[in-house]
Amino acid sequence: MIDLIGATVLGAVSVLVVFAYVIVLPASMRGRIASAFAIWFALVIACGATGAFGAVRGMGPAGMGIAVMLPLVALSYFVMRAGPLNEALQTIPLPALIGVHAVRLLGGFLVLLYLQGRLPAPFAPAAGWGDVLIGATALPVAYLAATRAPAWRIATLLWNTLGLLDLVDAIALGVASSPGLPFGHGTPGASSDLMTTLPWILIPCFNVPLLALQHLMIFRRLWHSLPEHPVVARQG
Repeated sequence: MIDLIGATVLGAVSVLVVFAYVIVLPASMRGRIASAFAIWFALVIACGATGAFGAVRGMGPAGMGIAVMLPLVALSYFVMRAGPLNEALQTIPLPALIGVHAVRLLGGFLVLLYLQGRLPAPFAPAAGWGDVLIGATALPVAYLAATRAPAWRIATLLWNTLGLLDLVDAIALGVASSPGLPFGHGTPGASSDLMTTLPWILIPCFNVPLLALQHLMIFRRLWHSLPEHPVVARQG
């Protein structure tokens, strides 16, 4: 049952996160970008269905690491470089970039899978509760940023740093909990190999790169919002 619910919810969340990117694009770019996201999504689904990243018959942790990092590097390159895509994404309000992370409340799925004995500790509890914490505080931090409340930059910087570190920690612990690694660790009888199967593969291979990219965009937005920043000074 939890797999069926997870498939429905994760599919919806993936669409929501992609929508946050695509909706701000000029009409001439939306079709191409949406198609690229759709192809990427389909590839992740195919890898999950075929066990391409499984530890026994697939590429294992190395392949999984590439599947997480390669999209993030590619997205960062295309999004951060000067051009129409960069300019369009700059129009996304900072509170919206923060608030979308409320979807990380779904990290509770990892905790539930751990309680069922299907995912190991410390990976599942650490990643799951970390996501829940970031998701639960996303909207309050977004409100602080929207209202420019006192110390909103410090609160946003702290939240954003913790949010990105949570994703890095989850990936690192997931790799360390893979079966067959000489330095692996985790709960006996359980491994993170479940995350290479449907629907859970959507978390590391699709949603994590998209959410990590948003953290990088938030860092850049905070930098440009500093009063003494030369860009802000020229605009003033």
